Amino acid sequence: MLKNNFMKNNLALDFMKSLLLFGIAFVLLVTTAPVGFVYTLVRQIFSLKFRWLTIYFIEVAIALDAAGNVLMQHLLNDMLLIKKEPTYYFGNKKETISSVLGKNELTNTLSFLGKALNSFLNAIDNGHALNSIQYDVKRWREDN
Repeated sequence: MLKNNFMKNNLALDFMKSLLLFGIAFVLLVTTAPVGFVYTLVRQIFSLKFRWLTIYFIEVAIALDAAGNVLMQHLLNDMLLIKKEPTYYFGNKKETISSVLGKNELTNTLSFLGKALNSFLNAIDNGHALNSIQYDVKRWREDN
């Protein structure tokens, strides 16, 4: 809905607005995320809430993974996938890279590099990509 209201008629103006919003978000992330991260570490360590710190690390990892799925979608699609039916493409903001790897593992549409990354993740966490599959996320098309 936001995209429909934001991107109306003037392509050049919409491009400039989206670039400006991206720049602001990027600068805020780069400048404030380290402060928030260190604050959380110190706060949780001094309050002896190590269990919460474990959950925090997992939540941040999932958020970064989903952001990477959007930021690197074209690179990941070109490098990690064999483009044939029923390839499931990277790029959906509601899904992690691991979930897309798992879906493509099931359909045997991972390239050599995709299989290598999947094997690496499985060495760290057995069945990682398959266990990460988000089944409620809609199919993503390459043309996005």
